[in-house]
Amino acid sequence: MVGSGLFGELPEQTEPPADAAPRGAPRLREPMRDQVELRAVDIDSLIGQDHRARVIWAYVEGLELSELEDRIKARENRPGHPAPSPRLLLALWLYATSDGVGSARALDRLCDSHDVYRWLCGGVSLNYHTLSDFRVGCADLLDRLMSEHLAALSKAGLVDLEKLTQDGVRIRANAGAGSFRREATLDRQMAQAQAVVEKLKREVDADPEASNRRIRAARERAARERSERVQAAQTALAEIKRKRKQLDEKGGNGKKPKEPRASTTDPQARVMKMADAGFRPAYNVQVASAAGQLIVAAVDVDNNGSDRGLMRPMLEQTHTQLKRFPGRYLVDGGFCSAENIEWAHGKGIEVYCPPTKSRSGVDPFLPRSGDGPGVLAWPAKPAKHSTRPARSANASMPAGATGISGN
Repeated sequence: MVGSGLFGELPEQTEPPADAAPRGAPRLREPMRDQVELRAVDIDSLIGQDHRARVIWAYVEGLELSELEDRIKARENRPGHPAPSPRLLLALWLYATSDGVGSARALDRLCDSHDVYRWLCGGVSLNYHTLSDFRVGCADLLDRLMSEHLAALSKAGLVDLEKLTQDGVRIRANAGAGSFRREATLDRQMAQAQAVVEKLKREVDADPEASNRRIRAARERAARERSERVQAAQTALAEIKRKRKQLDEKGGNGKKPKEPRASTTDPQARVMKMADAGFRPAYNVQVASAAGQLIVAAVDVDNNGSDRGLMRPMLEQTHTQLKRFPGRYLVDGGFCSAENIEWAHGKGIEVYCPPTKSRSGVDPFLPRSGDGPGVLAWPAKPAKHSTRPARSANASMPAGATGISGN
């Protein structure tokens, strides 16, 4: 069979003898991940030509950032280490925001490990301090810059700012429930912190050893910062007491008030009812957006547990940033305030929101004796049991606005 087959001319194979020497271990190429390699990398090829990072960079390249560049101290023919370009820092934060990254430390790690961020950096080394300082120190300029370009988009007809919506979302504060203290506790902690600061100051002045002075100076700084946090909590506690007094003068809310408390880590945070019906320290973040479009016009952070009365501050902020009021404004029932509606009517703004249900069972669509011209002109669909326009956000709603401000 073998002789007449395809391999008939090959010599016959014999089995190895039983007493043959054992073979050695196989030679293999195993991965060694602790070794250092020098690799040639073409940075521009890290991302595709149609990647959105290129769009953001093209946008940033066209911006006038001389005001940011004037703040840089390192100049030609003068000593000083070159600073990262403000254009680069702005592009990094714009892309990080669109990518859901809001931490300077996380952005710093991505600049070392992620190809898109490495492409944006283009070989420029950064650290989280630089990234954080840029975002905090240039916040006013960045807000103005974004507002100007939002207005430019509106003028070009790409964004409709005549129809805006507003809604609030409660964001968990970075404060534990144990950080909230009563007035007596805050006073005691303030006295202790001030005593520690004074003691450490005397030790720093009396100790001749430089190393020990530096250690004690760091301890003194930490104690001083602790004192400042406690003082901020005391200020926040005074504000809480003032608002509670105003509520009591109006008749209260029918509940027995508890002794007010303020957080020593997040003084502006308040304990709020969250979406899961639990109570935790949080902030009430207000967002105004273009109806039917994924464009945010304004953002504000408040510490009121209710949305009532927050429509006017957001409209005022929108006017400050965009130099105009919207023609129509959509909010949900939590924002319904006759005072705010009257004010908006005076500014030529049509407000669309449902009425607040009465605890006494009175029809909320019926006119009231104290209604002003703004409430009487409240644009809405007529109700079946009302002789006046009904207060409903489901009628005459701006086109494309349905569902934008739902919870």
